[in-house]
Amino acid sequence: MKKINRKDFLRSTGLLTAALATPYSGFGWIPSSSQWTLPSRVNGEMSVSEHLYSLIPQAHDRALINPQMGWTMHFYSNILNNYGSRLEPSDTVDDFPGLSTVYLRVPWAFVEPEEGKFVWELLDTPAQRWKDKGKYVAFRISATESWLYYATPEWVFKCGAKGYDVDGNIFEPDYNDPIFLEKVENFVQAMAARYDQDPQVVFVDIGHFGMWGEGHTVMTTPKHGHTWGLEIQKKHINLYCRHFKHTQLCISDDYAGHDQPGKRFPITDYAFSQGVTIRDDSILVQPYPRHWYHSEMAQLFWPTMPVILEHEHYQGSVDKKAWDKDLLLQSIEDYHASFMSIHWWPRVLLNDNREVIDRINRRMGYRLLLNKVSWPRTVKMGEAFSINTEWSNGGVAPCYPGGHGCFTLKDEKGGIVSVLVDESLNMRNLKVSSAGSPVVQSSSFMFRIAPRYADKAGVFFRACHPGTYKLYVSVGSKNGTPIFELPYEGDDGHRRYYIGDMIITE
Repeated sequence: MKKINRKDFLRSTGLLTAALATPYSGFGWIPSSSQWTLPSRVNGEMSVSEHLYSLIPQAHDRALINPQMGWTMHFYSNILNNYGSRLEPSDTVDDFPGLSTVYLRVPWAFVEPEEGKFVWELLDTPAQRWKDKGKYVAFRISATESWLYYATPEWVFKCGAKGYDVDGNIFEPDYNDPIFLEKVENFVQAMAARYDQDPQVVFVDIGHFGMWGEGHTVMTTPKHGHTWGLEIQKKHINLYCRHFKHTQLCISDDYAGHDQPGKRFPITDYAFSQGVTIRDDSILVQPYPRHWYHSEMAQLFWPTMPVILEHEHYQGSVDKKAWDKDLLLQSIEDYHASFMSIHWWPRVLLNDNREVIDRINRRMGYRLLLNKVSWPRTVKMGEAFSINTEWSNGGVAPCYPGGHGCFTLKDEKGGIVSVLVDESLNMRNLKVSSAGSPVVQSSSFMFRIAPRYADKAGVFFRACHPGTYKLYVSVGSKNGTPIFELPYEGDDGHRRYYIGDMIITE
């Protein structure tokens, strides 16, 4: 096999001599050079033999926006002014690479100030800004805050729910009180009815237990002396699971104890058994060696569910001398994290940490890499041929949604001529690898373009003309719909990437 340059490649497809060809007058056509507008192609090393093209694509290093991964921006970080309040309504911080999700964390009292009367506008307004860009939204609704007396709406207590005053600054509910649980369930049911089947809602925190919804009462129990154990935490998990049937739910690692290191805990084992993942809200809250506690805990979760990380408010971490860029990157590796927070004014965080943010984007979540692809130069309609591929995952987490490689042929007008889905390899099954050491998985799948069906009544096949067509690669659903952004040039605007040409003959 010999290497050829781009010009030779185009010549070998017949593209540069297409103007000399007579249009096919029987069944189809061959496009003329005046009709053909060549798109940009995936960068890489192209080789050609007598019958075969092979491409080793060259991936770029830029951030990707894909399902179930990315940076989550705290538009509301409990307090409504943190950290989206300075953004214009049209500003979704698109310059922050890898920002996929807007995260809305607010007290329950703000969303249901009167029983059964909901202020969804508070959530829907920022959510729609990001969703309009094809991005995602996540939620947490909390019942106790350190800065707000009634984070649980006051009307809940007027209905008879028990609670405990903490130094006149916080009124904490009894998390096992039947009236409290009834009102929480009514709210969660209403919230799930609104958001559970929305594919752009990527996760919801189980937030009605503990300070800031983090599942601990370390700040309040010493004041009023009340504690709640495992069975009460399970009740809150079960309550959310009854109503959110489609959306990924998660609990804070602090349900197991905010500063207790360990691999397995009864409450997180229970969450895992219910399909509930974890988030660690304590990254770089304290300096090394107390920079985080629960990376071991994450090992149960990440092989099947996305793990979410949240670093300390950036400036607070800096002031405590806890901020460490290398450790921030290491948290992604240790937890096999799919999400990391933007827990500060977003452009301040970006400007101060751009280099490590770029490094994180090359590893966080999954990164689908086409290491090599080969295909025949010419195929006959109806006859079997194979396309051979080698794929790997350059990220720290699996591609949880799963997906299949697809090869799409297009004409000179961008019309779709043939859609060929490789059903043999699910990207969900690509192995996670350490940095710089991808685990490559090969696939070879047989295709037919416009196969014929012979019957005594005649021979039948769908209309398909001979000619030279552009070949695109994508990853998406089994029906050929592209879903995932790949790290290559040559995007057609629909997440298909032009790799070369193919000639179809009769």
